[in-house]
Amino acid sequence: MSHASARLIPPPPLVYLVFMGCAWGLSRGVPLDLPEYELTFYAGWVAIAVGIALMLWSALEMFRYRTTINPYGKPSNLLQSGPFRFSRNPIYLADTFVYCGVGLLLNSVWPWLLLPLLIVCMQRTVIIHEEHLLLRLFGDDYRIYRRRVRRWL
Repeated sequence: MSHASARLIPPPPLVYLVFMGCAWGLSRGVPLDLPEYELTFYAGWVAIAVGIALMLWSALEMFRYRTTINPYGKPSNLLQSGPFRFSRNPIYLADTFVYCGVGLLLNSVWPWLLLPLLIVCMQRTVIIHEEHLLLRLFGDDYRIYRRRVRRWL
């Protein structure tokens, strides 16, 4: 990926943090509270834990195959094992689990209203660029993988 195109792609964790911050700010400024249930609190922490576990599993798989975890880097391998068997973007899926967990802990409608916009933003600003890079680097292997494994789940 050239330096010019890399600059156009926002850092994925920053995208999630911006949306979390917006959800938090909106929940404070224009409260749209959800009913409080103790189970929601625990579900929020479980979603965060699942997200962190998936993130670690994905990172370990990337280190195992000595490819970059940096979204601006050039991957050396097309991963198709571990969590990459189920999702082409398991780290972004993990980030989404964490976002949803925080959304449950905020006990507000705002994170859920912003979630579709977050997904579209990630797909258009980050994932599409990464997919073009993988297609250039791995050609038919990536095309076959893309047909077999979904973008998210």
